[in-house]
Amino acid sequence: MNAHLKQITRRDILRVGSLGALGLSLIDLVRGRAVAEPALRPRAKNCILLWLDGGPSHLETFDLKPDAPAEVRGPFRAISTAVPGIQISELLPRTARITGKLALVRSLTSPLGEHGLANHYLLTGYQPSPVLQYPSYGSVLSHVRQVESILPPYIAVPESRSPAGAGYLSSAHEPFATGSDPSKPEFRVRDLERFPGVTEARLNRRREYLAEFERAQAAVEGTTASTDPTFEQAYRLVTSTAAKRAFDLSAETAEVRAGYGPRMFGQSCLLARRLVERGVPFVTVWNTGWDTHDGLTLQLRDGYSGAKTGVGLIPTFDLGFSALIEDLDQRGLLAETLVIAMGEFGRTPKLNTRGGRDHWPRVFSALLAGAGINGGKVIGASDRVGESPQDRPITPADLAATIYTLLGIDPQQTLPTADGRPVRVNTGGQLIHELI
Repeated sequence: MNAHLKQITRRDILRVGSLGALGLSLIDLVRGRAVAEPALRPRAKNCILLWLDGGPSHLETFDLKPDAPAEVRGPFRAISTAVPGIQISELLPRTARITGKLALVRSLTSPLGEHGLANHYLLTGYQPSPVLQYPSYGSVLSHVRQVESILPPYIAVPESRSPAGAGYLSSAHEPFATGSDPSKPEFRVRDLERFPGVTEARLNRRREYLAEFERAQAAVEGTTASTDPTFEQAYRLVTSTAAKRAFDLSAETAEVRAGYGPRMFGQSCLLARRLVERGVPFVTVWNTGWDTHDGLTLQLRDGYSGAKTGVGLIPTFDLGFSALIEDLDQRGLLAETLVIAMGEFGRTPKLNTRGGRDHWPRVFSALLAGAGINGGKVIGASDRVGESPQDRPITPADLAATIYTLLGIDPQQTLPTADGRPVRVNTGGQLIHELI
C-alpha cells in the first residue's frame, strides 16, 4: 500500500466528510501550509496584479511612436503626462495625470509568443518546463508568508487560470477565485455560502460532533485531543460576517464606486483595494480581451460599434487603474502595496491587414507603482518602431526577482516540490535597481 495512504486515519476520513457536509470546496486553500524559511523585510506588505490577458499593445498604450510611419504608429495620438518628457496614449488621460506615482518599463523582452507559454513566464519568472510546473507570485507568497486571517492569502477576481496557480506547491496555495462579476447587482462570492438547508445551528452540531469524535479517538489512541486547524479556518470563513463584508461592494459609497467605473475591471480593482485593506497579501485582477488581432480601434477604444464615448479596453483600464492608485494613496495604502499592470507580451510593430496587431514578445511594457517604487520615470526603451529593446533589456526573470524582493522574499530561497526537491524561487533574474 502507498505510504501516504497508510497515514490516512479514521479521523482524517471523518474530517473530510464533515467538510463536504459544510459545502467547503475551499478547504484545500487552508490545508498543508508548510513552515517557510525566513524572509527578507518586505517593502510591499500587499500586492495587486492587474493581469491584462491576451497581450496589450505597447504601441497603443505606454510606448507610442508618433514619429514612425502610419502603419507602425497606429490610430491613436501620444499625449504628454504630468512628468515632462513622458508620453502615453491619448486614451489614458487619467493615468497621464498620475504618472509621477508610476514607473514605466518599456524594455521587457521574452522569446515566447504563445499565450500559454508566455503567461507562465510572466506570472512565474520561469520559462515553462515539461517536467515541472512553477508556482505563480501569489502562490509563492502564500507559502512563504504565514498570515493569520480568515480571508485566503491569495485571491483572484473574478477567475484565475493555470499559469497563475500553485504549480509544484501544495494546492493549499492555489488562488481563491471569487467566481463572478463584481459589477453585477447579483454579485456573490462562491464558496462563502453554505449548502441550501444547512443552517448555522446544523453547522455547529456537526462541529460539536467532530470535536466529540476527536476526544474519543484521542482517548483510544492515548493522545491529547486537538482541534483540526484546517476545519476551524474553513468553518470561520464560511460563518464569518467579517469575511462576507470584505467582499461586499455595496458598503462603498456611490461616489467611490463611480470613480472606478461601472464595468467589471473597475469594480474588480475596487474589490482588490478592499481585500488588501483587510489583510489579503496578494490579489490578481484578471482582465481579458487584449488579444487584438483585428478591429483594434473597436476593441481598444470604442468597445462597441457606434460608441460616442469610448468604453473599450484602454479607457476602461484608465478609469479603474487610476482610481485604484489614487484610492490606495489617499488611504495610506500605496506605500505598502505593490501594484503591477502587465500582460504576457506586446503586439507587432506593424498593423496587419485586418486592422489589428499580432503577438510580439520581443519588446513590451509594464507599469508598476507603490511599495517604494521610484515613480515618474521610464526604465528601458524600445527602438524607433517598437520592435526590439534599444536600451536596458529586462526579462520576466528580472521582473520576478524584483517583485519577490519587494515582497520580502529572497529570490535565492528554495521551496520544496512534492517529492522534497528544493527549487529556487527565481533563477537567473537580476534586480531592477532603477525601480527601487
